[in-house]
Amino acid sequence: MTEPIRVLVADDQSLLRGSFRVLVDTAPGLTTVGEAGTGAEAVENTLRLRPDVVLMDIRMPGMDGIEATRHIVGSPETAGTRVLVLTTFDLDEYVYGALRAGAAGFLLKDTSPEVLLAGIRTVAAGESLLAPSVTRRLIAEFARLPRAHRAASSSLEELTEREREVLLLVARGFSNADIAAYLCLSNGTVKTYIGRLLTKLRARDRAQLVISAYESGLVHAARPDPAGGGGGG
Repeated sequence: MTEPIRVLVADDQSLLRGSFRVLVDTAPGLTTVGEAGTGAEAVENTLRLRPDVVLMDIRMPGMDGIEATRHIVGSPETAGTRVLVLTTFDLDEYVYGALRAGAAGFLLKDTSPEVLLAGIRTVAAGESLLAPSVTRRLIAEFARLPRAHRAASSSLEELTEREREVLLLVARGFSNADIAAYLCLSNGTVKTYIGRLLTKLRARDRAQLVISAYESGLVHAARPDPAGGGGGG
């Protein structure tokens, strides 16, 4: 039998921690291994328990969830743990800060239980999860930044026109299936393009591809969403 996905719940509200634990423990193939009420506890318990996924709140006393994410992802001992950020606040600085810290995904706490459980499985499988509303906010955030404050990415110069096109759609929250349909490509071809982008941009996952697209200035808020946009995944 396949081992269940091991989840650590980090939130400063004990009632919410308990609710998340019940939700996870009653879902097939998932189990909680512990919890944390502060960012420091999240780092300590991740090191001790080695969960597959941490459900991470952002606003916690002392060390916040963004700093805790940075510690977890940046440590060789816990680099294999994926962080899925959950918060009631979808403000730009939180979204960007969490992704820059290395979070694999970002969801709001008012998301449905089904979406949350699917999100845990998605990030545990090595994918990234960005809600469409989060993608839109990130684009708006980077549109406000002076170009001088954006990181230059010489790696983008290595990309073909088609690879740039795929990267743009990834940055706008399109799933592989959305990209395949929009560009009239097979799912396998899209996966090949994603693999090439990860290699050329030296990105760990899809979230880092999104960051590269924003920081390079490839994405602009004034540019309309192709076909109205799609879901992350």
